[in-house]
Amino acid sequence: MRRRTILLALLVPLALAGCNDKQAAKIPPPHRMTAEDIGHYCGMNVLEHPGPKGHIFAASLIEPVWFSSVRDTIAFTMLPDEPKDILAIYVSDMGKTPDWDKPGADNWIEARKALFVIESRVKSGMGGDEAVPFSDRAAAEKFAGENGGRIVGFNEVPRDYVLASATITGTAAADEAAEGPPGERPRRTP
Repeated sequence: MRRRTILLALLVPLALAGCNDKQAAKIPPPHRMTAEDIGHYCGMNVLEHPGPKGHIFAASLIEPVWFSSVRDTIAFTMLPDEPKDILAIYVSDMGKTPDWDKPGADNWIEARKALFVIESRVKSGMGGDEAVPFSDRAAAEKFAGENGGRIVGFNEVPRDYVLASATITGTAAADEAAEGPPGERPRRTP
């Protein structure tokens, strides 16, 4: 009986470690951005826009969901009608990009590990406010020093910053959120 108890005590941690390995294996690696990748909210090729991009993998979806801006990538995680079984969120690491117009096809960082410069003077590829991601604090500080803004973690990006838009006047933030994330909606004319 004692041998069984000892054997079970040794096997249970190994079995649990195996479960953790299986979960880790299910997290897909980032995809290389190509001309076939279409923005989820704008319906346009993501390569047609400057600035950082993003893509999300959800367990319920076969393919990654692409975004023309990081702000819209984050909005996807906040909107109630979007899938909540997110496996991975990848955003362009702008500290490793050649320039703003060409953010790179495969310099991704998991968004929940990134630092974001928000409230800067720099606009997204769709003309809205942007959450500019970095893997390196020094690169984020340099960007903020040159372009204004403040540095926050993924969970610190304010919901109002992501879902409200200063570029659309005369509407409430709730109306905007119902229509889709800012920056990738058609602009209204007065």
